[in-house]
Amino acid sequence: MLRDRINEGMKEAMKSGDKLRVSTLRLVNAAIKNAEIEARTASKKFGEDELLGLLQKMIKQRQESVELYDKGGRKELADQERGEIKIIQEFLPQQMSEEEAKAAIAEVIKQEGASSIKDMGKVMNALRTAYAGRMDFGKASALVKQQLAG
Repeated sequence: MLRDRINEGMKEAMKSGDKLRVSTLRLVNAAIKNAEIEARTASKKFGEDELLGLLQKMIKQRQESVELYDKGGRKELADQERGEIKIIQEFLPQQMSEEEAKAAIAEVIKQEGASSIKDMGKVMNALRTAYAGRMDFGKASALVKQQLAG
């Protein structure tokens, strides 16, 4: 399981004295615990798919921070965020290439019978269910619009 891999990674980082890795994986574990508590109080399940989504969200937050730090001339903070992104990405499955994503989107559009931009929500939900953790849904959204617009 992914959670076990994260915990093993933290143990190894602690043994080797890799401070950035330890702090990043502690942040990941804290985010997982918070998400589990939220899911429990909302009577929802928190499984592997939700965990993958959480990791992607953490990466996206750090990418936004990198942009802001670069604009603000804070190179050391931007570099720290980039390091955290690399560490978190190690626990995600291999991301789909753009060609693979386009093919997957075309297949889902066909399966869902989507014909216009009004069907975009239905297509995106199906993609999130089928490709959690393997597809960048920010980019996928633009590709879905492009394909539905024809």
